[in-house]
Amino acid sequence: MAEQEAWDHYRRLAAQSIERFGGKYIVRGANPDVVEGEASSRMIVIVEFPNMRTIREWYSSDEYAKALAYKDRALKRKLVFVEGV
Repeated sequence: MAEQEAWDHYRRLAAQSIERFGGKYIVRGANPDVVEGEASSRMIVIVEFPNMRTIREWYSSDEYAKALAYKDRALKRKLVFVEGV
């Protein structure tokens, strides 16, 4: 499977699983305009979930596991969960 095809599968399956768990894209695929320091990624995605419990349930869900099957071929990333204030 080509990298682009894996990315398309990952993106579609991840979006479906995020929606199922009440998540909402705040930023999706934005290229950062780095003003100071170095960019840690060439693309940024920010997803809001109702709470930390839900995001952890989403991450370990069977639905998201389907997307994760494509992750290694589709992207390199740093994934961070942050509690809102």
